[in-house]
This record gives sequence, structure tokens and C-alpha cells, in this order.
Amino acid sequence: MSLGSRDFWGAAALSLLLLVFVLGVWQISTLPKRQGPSANDEYAKLMGRGAKKTEGLPTPGQIGKTAWKQLAHPFYDRGSNDKGIGIQLAYSLARVGAGYLLAIVFAVPLGFLIGMSPLMHRALDPFIQVLKPISPLAWMPLALYTIKDSSVSGVFVIFICSLWPMLINTAHGVASVRRDWLNVARTLEVKPLRRAFRVILPAAAPTILTGMRISMGIAWLVIVAAEMLVGGTGIGYFVWNEWNNLDLANVIFAILVIGVVGMALDVAIGRLQKLVTYVD
Repeated sequence: MSLGSRDFWGAAALSLLLLVFVLGVWQISTLPKRQGPSANDEYAKLMGRGAKKTEGLPTPGQIGKTAWKQLAHPFYDRGSNDKGIGIQLAYSLARVGAGYLLAIVFAVPLGFLIGMSPLMHRALDPFIQVLKPISPLAWMPLALYTIKDSSVSGVFVIFICSLWPMLINTAHGVASVRRDWLNVARTLEVKPLRRAFRVILPAAAPTILTGMRISMGIAWLVIVAAEMLVGGTGIGYFVWNEWNNLDLANVIFAILVIGVVGMALDVAIGRLQKLVTYVD
């Protein structure tokens, strides 16, 4: 067995042990302590949820049952406040995808311009430094007022939060291209557009993809909070709605789904980044 294989299986075994330990502590800390009906039960009945809610956090077994139930029928639709986890995820991913793609279309060309032109860098840098620290959610009231559509406003917020890491990393990557390569291109009288695609873009691609990877992580964080604010649909709204229904098992299940989907998005862009770096 190679050293790499031993490291892999050793890390896998350690991860499994940590998982067993966490689940064991969780199970012990959530042992039943129920003594009678609580205010939560009465509220749950008023909300039309006949199932009793246990006080405290649900056990790992209850989370497993909830996950099985949700994943068995992820695309059910019983009205505006009762949709399956698959439908809610689809809404969130669609908003993230739309805002993220708009950010790419805007940030990459502008980043090229800033990175290739010191004049444009000096002219635009004050605006970037002022707008970059503003929380994306601070734009939500203005977006709702002007756009008057909660779903499109969510896309706008994703666009805003995805914009800055891509823009800054693209500008940095373009500005960091070796001067020797650019001088050779000028000597060969390579046209600016061809130089941008054949010389600058391949050299700056790893840095640009780093910005895209950071932007995706931020976008997935922000969409959950944005959907909690505007409501309607999405995984963030699902979490908030289940909290209002006092169903902590569904809340925890949704949190785990958010983490798994976020990891999958990060892994996908990370592999693309490694591929570009390897080719480079």
C-alpha cells in the first residue's frame, strides 16, 4: 500500500471516528426528558400540526427519519407554504446561478480592464473600496423597492455579493501576468483582443477561478439569509418556515442539506481550478 493510500484511509477512519463521537454525544445529550405537555405542543396544535414536538433538540434517529421522509418525496407541492426540499433547493440554486452568471459577465471583463490599465485602476479603486464592504443584505430593501419582485431582488443580491471577489481577483490576476510575456506579444504585434485571450487569460485563469470559488461560497451563504428575509420559496425560507412551525428536525435536516450542497458547489469549482492550474 502506498503512502498516499495509507494517508487517505487513515484520514477516512479518523473522520468516521469523529462522526461516531459527535453522534454519540448528540444522542446522549438529547435523551428524553419529557414530563408533560408544553407550550410548544399547544402552539403546534394551533398551527395545525398535530404531531407532538419534543422539547430540546431532536435525536440523530429523528433526524434520520426526517431525512428519509423528505428525500423520499423531495418534489411534492401542497401549496405555498408546503413544498418539498427538492423544489426549495431548485429555487435557491436558480437564484444563485442567475446572480452568479451575471456577476461573471460583469466582473471578468471589468477586471481585465482594471488589471490592464493603471489609469482605470486608479479611477475605479475608490468606488470599489467604498462599495465592497457593504453587506449584500443591506441592498435588499432598495432592491425590493425598485425591482418590486422578491425573487429578482434575491438574484440582484447574489450578483452584488458575487461581484467583488471575482472583480478583485481578476484584476489582480491580469495585473500579475509576467511582463516578459506581454512584451513578446507586443513585439510580435499581437492584437489586444488576441493578446487578452491567448496570453493574459491562460496566465490569470487560476487567480480568476479562485475569485469565482470565493464568490460561490459567499453567494450560497447569502441566498439563505436573503430568502429568510423575503420569504416565499427557497431553502432559506424552508428553514424559517419550519422554525415557525416548531419542527426542529426539519430545520436541522435543512441545515445539513445547505452544508452538503455548499460543499458540492465548492468541490466542483475547486476541481475546475485544479484542472486549469494543471493545464497551465
